[in-house]
Amino acid sequence: MGMTINDMLGQSALLTLLGMSVVFGFLIIMIIFMTITAKIIKKLGLDKDAAPAKGSGAKKAPAQNTAAVVAAIATAAREKNV
Repeated sequence: MGMTINDMLGQSALLTLLGMSVVFGFLIIMIIFMTITAKIIKKLGLDKDAAPAKGSGAKKAPAQNTAAVVAAIATAAREKNV
């Protein structure tokens, strides 16, 4: 006739394990795919643009940004006092 509570608990445990196995399997496949993709990108040299070139003036940009921020704060403070 109907399912007992033990039957329902057994079925829910089985479905839970099945669902977790599917998700775990997908994550393993995704990690393998990402690792292979990273190796291919490194082999082809497509990751060279990510590293900043030495001596390209990359250290000057934060100083300019800092000066711009200080100027913006000073201007805002002056406008608030007026």
